[in-house]
Amino acid sequence: MKYNNNIKTLLCGSLLLLAGGACLTSCTDWLDKDPESIVAEDEAFKNYRNFQGYIEEIYSKIPNKEQANYCSGWNMGDDAVHNPEGYPHIDHQVDLGNYRDIWDPATPKQWWVNGGNCSLWNDSWYCIRKCNMGIEQIKSMIGTDEERDLLLGQMYFFRAWWHFELMCYFGGLPYIDKAFEATDIPELPRLSFQECADRCAQDFEKAYELLPLDWDETLAGMQTSGKNDLRVNKFMALCYLGKVYLWAGSPLMKEFEKAKDGGVPQLLGASSNGKTYDYDVAYCQKAAETFGRALEMVSRKTVKYRLAEFRYTNIYDHERDENYETNYSDIFYTHAQNWLQPGTCEAIFRGPSNADGSNWNNSKIFGPKVLGIVPHDNIIHHPTANLIDQYGMSNGQPIYLIQNGEYVLNPEADWDPEHPYNNRDPRFYHDIVFDGFHYVLNTENFTDAQKNLQLDYCSLYTGGAMRAIDNGSSTGYFIQKLVPHQCNEYDRWCYGWEAGNTFHTYLPYMRLADIYLMYAEAQAAISTSAKQLKEKPVYCPSLSAVDAINALRDRVSSDDYPMERVLPQFMDTREHFIDEVRRERAVELAFEGFRWCDLQRWLLLTEPPYTVKYSHEFERLEKDDWFKTHDPKDQKVGNFHKEELISRRLESKHYWFPLPDKDIYLYTGYSQNPGW
Repeated sequence: MKYNNNIKTLLCGSLLLLAGGACLTSCTDWLDKDPESIVAEDEAFKNYRNFQGYIEEIYSKIPNKEQANYCSGWNMGDDAVHNPEGYPHIDHQVDLGNYRDIWDPATPKQWWVNGGNCSLWNDSWYCIRKCNMGIEQIKSMIGTDEERDLLLGQMYFFRAWWHFELMCYFGGLPYIDKAFEATDIPELPRLSFQECADRCAQDFEKAYELLPLDWDETLAGMQTSGKNDLRVNKFMALCYLGKVYLWAGSPLMKEFEKAKDGGVPQLLGASSNGKTYDYDVAYCQKAAETFGRALEMVSRKTVKYRLAEFRYTNIYDHERDENYETNYSDIFYTHAQNWLQPGTCEAIFRGPSNADGSNWNNSKIFGPKVLGIVPHDNIIHHPTANLIDQYGMSNGQPIYLIQNGEYVLNPEADWDPEHPYNNRDPRFYHDIVFDGFHYVLNTENFTDAQKNLQLDYCSLYTGGAMRAIDNGSSTGYFIQKLVPHQCNEYDRWCYGWEAGNTFHTYLPYMRLADIYLMYAEAQAAISTSAKQLKEKPVYCPSLSAVDAINALRDRVSSDDYPMERVLPQFMDTREHFIDEVRRERAVELAFEGFRWCDLQRWLLLTEPPYTVKYSHEFERLEKDDWFKTHDPKDQKVGNFHKEELISRRLESKHYWFPLPDKDIYLYTGYSQNPGW
């Protein structure tokens, strides 16, 4: 489907109406619908079933980050890099400071601009218009009060959600709450981020009041009982309300609000100048209270969401302990579960997913392409040493501290550079492929060349067979958090992308671990003393800020390492605690597409050490055959150090993406972002 990016066209153009069933559908070409499926407004809005069918398309427009393009482009922070064949993609262009690339029709795009079948920029305005049309037509619907509430609740939620997703990348925008006609061209001035956030909050509040906790317990929802997991509910609205408040209270947004001139936001200087801990307390207080209410619902088990269990019999191969009901890996992918959409008990908000799309290219972009180990092309998305250094030790200690813009070794970590992979945070072994890792399990059909290079075990030391920049890793690591290493050309018959294995990937937009992290951050932002970090507030009597971080640490560790005992150095000031919350956030949410927005809102995009991406270089001291009988994490290495790969060319203007030029000339008041 091809849209005109012109914002007036998207807001005022004609909208086709579909009377459909109440089941969620895949993202299809709306303008290519069978003419018999296009109906008049009096049909689309006349009853609950037709009205709900009209809303279903909004769900189908939620971009699937992993399937919106033929390679990954959602990790724009300092946590990952592409090899050269992937350089045209937006994540590398961000490294170069070339943000305008998002509007270049000749280059591959990020999922939120012109990516695949669904894109955030076009579909946001389209779906906002759908929401406004529906809200204006709700009185004409013949149905019950419950049905009317369900319909309105969804439309208020999505009107806020689409606005908020745009704001995260482009800043404050006009908040559209009317279905404009072509003869009624809107000329609405841009709001500041905080002003726009207030409007989002109002809609999320309305959605919270109108939506149920469980659709299956409503008379209307019973018609689709057992198929309502993706429908927005009261808990989702509450969690997004908290996120809007936290984002509005973050240092970047506070700085913009202070510096705006006549509604046009302006950055002060090219550096954050130490303002990274300067939160807007009023917004963060609202965020803390909102997240507190949500986590109390989790604690009391009044909602179905809970943290997935992290229990494995073989962490490298993601072999789960069958004694546990849920599994951490199932948040990101499922295998041999009849195409079950990932997310398990932890995913809060996600869109529908085309299961078969997982097996086109997304499952083939994370591993080595040397001699065809992983097929398709030579595009590989792999982790930076920056991210690897964020994974702490199994005793709960971080390896590095950041002081004056530099990584400083933490003396309490007990990390040994001669054994760099020993006793690490268990999530490291789940997420990361490192030197000596047993990557290919079935070598029966290996060629002589593959056998000679022993490519079943990863050679990721400096100069190793898998360190070539074109078809290996430039950093010394591969990712397997989102796609397990068995998705290779030789193990795929029993595990990977063959249809009979029903392999399905999907990244949720929000999951419960994120709520714990955002609650801890909001609580720290409003604390005036270290003591408050350990206190349980009245709006969340079961959980302090420290408890929230401990919940995630306890989930992955069989040992008891509470933060207040193991990390007293992070409990002396709110700033030190915020540092640890941010490190925990980097590890827990690695590669899920949140890092750029976090560095942005913390005013750290332009600050060292976040402006440089590194590799790890070292010598392998063990013989190749050693890895066949030993755990790779126990190996001894020599001369372990990091080297600079990319210096990110970012300045103050790069805190926001530019708007399309053809829009900013439409009318006075719709201004371009500063510096663009």
